Formats: sequence, C-alpha cells, structure tokens
Amino acid sequence: MNLSIDTVVANNTKILKARVSKTAMQGVLVAVGATVAATLAVAYLGDSSLTLNGIISAQASNPVLWIMDTLPFIFGYLGQYSSYMIAHEASLMVMQQTDELRMHANQLERQVTFATTHDPLTELPNRALFYDRLERAINAVTANGATLVVLLVAIENLKEIQDTLGPANVDLILKQLAIRLQSWANNKDSVARIDSHTFAILIGEGAPRRAEAERAAHNLQKVLEPPFLVNHLKLTLHSSIGIVIAPDHGDDADTLLQRAGVTLYVASKSTKGFSIYSATMEEHSPHRLTLMGDLRRAIERNELDLYYQPKVCIADGLPQGVEALLRWKHPLHGFIAPEEFIALAERTRLIRPLTNWVMERAFRDCTAWRSDGLPFNVSINLSAKDLNDPDLPDIITGIMAKTAVQAEWILFEITESSIMVDPARALTVLERIRGMGFNLSIDDFGTGYSSLAYLRKLPVMEIKIDRSFVMDMLESENDAVIVHATINLAHNLGLKVTAEGVETREVLQALQGFGCDMVQGYFLSPPVPFPQLKPWFITATSIEHLELFKSSSTRP
Repeated sequence: MNLSIDTVVANNTKILKARVSKTAMQGVLVAVGATVAATLAVAYLGDSSLTLNGIISAQASNPVLWIMDTLPFIFGYLGQYSSYMIAHEASLMVMQQTDELRMHANQLERQVTFATTHDPLTELPNRALFYDRLERAINAVTANGATLVVLLVAIENLKEIQDTLGPANVDLILKQLAIRLQSWANNKDSVARIDSHTFAILIGEGAPRRAEAERAAHNLQKVLEPPFLVNHLKLTLHSSIGIVIAPDHGDDADTLLQRAGVTLYVASKSTKGFSIYSATMEEHSPHRLTLMGDLRRAIERNELDLYYQPKVCIADGLPQGVEALLRWKHPLHGFIAPEEFIALAERTRLIRPLTNWVMERAFRDCTAWRSDGLPFNVSINLSAKDLNDPDLPDIITGIMAKTAVQAEWILFEITESSIMVDPARALTVLERIRGMGFNLSIDDFGTGYSSLAYLRKLPVMEIKIDRSFVMDMLESENDAVIVHATINLAHNLGLKVTAEGVETREVLQALQGFGCDMVQGYFLSPPVPFPQLKPWFITATSIEHLELFKSSSTRP
C-alpha cells in the first residue's frame, strides 16, 4: 500500500520527536534537581538545619526559588517544542532528499530507455523502435482498410565522405540530415535511423497510394539537394529512396523492410534515384516473395542444414578442421543458394536467429566429433550485422555452455568488408570474442580496401586467401604474385594462411612451393553433410591420400 507524503512525514516526525524528547527530559530532570538543591540550601542557611517547616518557609518567602520552580516547566515546554521542530525539519529534509533521489532515478531510467530505443548520434528512433511502430501502424491500417507508406532513404556517398573527411565530420552531416528529415516529415517520431547510412520514414495511416507516394519521394529528394556545410565545405549527398506501401507490398514489418531494401537497391541503379516496389524486382523469381516468412519458419522448425568442407594441412596432408556452410532445401523450390537467403536475412532482423542456429548446430557437431575421436576444429562465418551486434559475445557464451564446446575448437571467419561497416564497434566485439578464447580469421583476404590498415589492429590468427586469386594463379602471373606476397606478409605478421578454391593438383603443388599452411577446395573434398565427414576422415588419413602431399612442390 502506498503512503502519502503527509503520512510519511508524520510518521518520521513521531520517531524523531521521541528521540529528541529524551534529551529534553534529561534537561527537565537537571532543572528539578537544581531547584530542590537550592531549596534545601536556603532552608539550611536560614535555620542551620533541614526541617519540613524550614523548607516550606524557604519556598514561601524566597522569590528566587519561585523563579527556579518554573524552570522545569519552561525547559520541558521548550524541549518539547524544539524536539517537534527539529524532528519536523529533519523529516522534511529526508523527504526532500528522497524526492531528489527518486527524481534522479527516474531520470536515469528515462535515459536508459531512450538509449535503447534511439540512435545516440541523431537522437532518432533506432531500428528496434521503428519496427515496433511500423507493426502497430500496419495493424491499424489492416483493421480499417487504409494504407501507409514507408520510405527507405540511403546516402550512397557517405562512406566516400568518411574516408575523405573522417568520421567526426560525417557525424555532423548526419545530425544535419536528421533535422532536415524531421522537419520534412509530418510527425518527427516517424523518422528513424536504421543503420549507419540508411533512414526510414513512415507516412502513417491514410497515406496516399502509388502516384502520391512517388511524389512524396521526389519532394524528399529536393529536401536533400541543398549542400551540407561542414568545416566551410559545401557537400552534396547522393541519396536513393525505396518506396513500399502496406498492405499492398506486405502485411508485416519484416516483409515491408525487406522489400524496401530490394527497392532501394533498384533505386540506386536508376536515373530517378527513387523507385517503388514491384514483384519484378525480386530477380523475376516469384518464390522470393515468400522467402522471408519461409526462412523464419525453417529456422524455428530446424529445417536448415549445415555442410562441412574440410581444411587440410599442406605440410603433411592431415585434416585440421572444417568450415560450416549453411544449406537450405526448400520444400517447394528446392535448393536455395546461401547468398540468396543470407542476403535477405541481413536486410531484416532474421540474421540474428539465423546466426544463432548456425552456431548452436556447429557447436554441437564439433562436440560430437571430438567425443568420437575426430580432431576437427570448426570455422563459422559471421556477417557484418553480427559484428555490429554488441550482444554477440554474450550469445556465444550461452550457446557454448549449452553445447559443452571448447572455445579453442571454434574459429570465427569475418570479411574485411564486414569490419568496415563500423570498424570501432566491430573491433570491440572481436576483442571480446578473442578474449573468450575463440580464434578469428579474415575470410576473402585481398578483396577488401583496407587490408593492411586493419590487419595489424585485428586480433586474428589466420587469413584466408580469396578463391578468385587461387583458382587463376596458374594462368595469371599477377594472381600468383598476389598469393605469394600475401603468404609472406601473413607469415611475417605471425599469422597462418589458408588458401580456398583449390581444385587441381597443380594448384596444390604451387601452394606448397609458396609455403601456404592449409588448403581447402573441391580437389580435397566438396562440402559434405555431417554423417559423411567421418568416412571422409578415414579416407583422408589413408596412405594413398597422404601421398598427394609428398609430391615435389612447384611454382607457377
């Protein structure tokens, strides 16, 4: 039961008053004692003895004693009054401090809530809050037959500006951009920052259909046309806008945002700079329209599968580990290429449950192999969205405990491009994962644009040379030079090197000559399902197989 402030003050006053009254009563007793002593002294001095009549006579005839007789009453009254005032003031002070603490706690709570639902730089709603508001808006328009429009706005040249002027100046641009978008929108809460360079605008219930939606996008382009002023420089932003209408293009937030992402990509290639969704944008494949819902159900029902491609030590030919590769056999459409559905998952919130499924399955398989005597480490690929998820290390910790896997058995593979989406946040996540004992590898090395700059900063133990260089190294002298130089660079930095895309014996021998550490490719084994890995291991450790690695090495 909640008590009122007046009641709390009254209760506190009673408690404190009782404590202060104790001191007041002590003063009264002292005053009484002094009066009695003075009376006895006056009686004795008058009669040279103490008698009852002498004491009464002293009290009746001495005005000083009359005054002293009143002191206990005066002290008692003043003590009670003082005790009440002190107690009341103390109680009010306690209540005031309590109110201040409560206000401070409420303020901190509001700040925490705001931080979890808003972008810290622009103070716009973040992806999670926008999804929630979009879901609510969709439910409202579905109930009354209205429509709503979502505009997805991407700044195409933001990375170029950052590389030229630095992240601090980009932050200034983004703040100016957020103000323009909020000023243009009817409701500032309908504008959100979805990721580093993408914003979303929700035009709410009763929004216009196709022609008016395109007109709104064109009008928004005009808002973004005037230059942005940064350090006396006038910078022009190149924007693309994807348009989707609910419920015409989807009746849930995931579908709408996924299709807005597809439309945004098409808009970036068009001359107008904006585009409205149509089914033909889905690579002319009708089944892609339902892939997101099907993928969500496939994750929940455990209908995905992992295949494993072995990695072999080039020095002795012995298997060292496997790379986990996701596979999805759709019940209606058959095999779906990983690059197709993973890309879709990255544009929505499905990437986290998808990554979690892969990690748990791979961890369990690795534990099973180890229990069966197979010394396999497992490599797992992480996407850019994974690296920008600050909860990833904690998720990994939970899955590791559930599956009894050892951290040193797992190697997480990351690409250079995924790191560059948000280098600072990615590095923080990677350092936490490495601190937990997991190994890290840079996948597709050589295809990024900041390899050397970030290689020395990353807590990695391995790099994987991209297959595009390995497969053509015998026909292309430039590719051979790149492969050889990459191996030497990695070894000088104390890193191991894995070459993927090894499809012929000649390429294997060339990599032996270059001093590569491990190889992976169809010449050794294609990706195989879990049950086939143990038979492959028996074959891979046979004398006939190991003879492949005893050939004299050659250089291209």
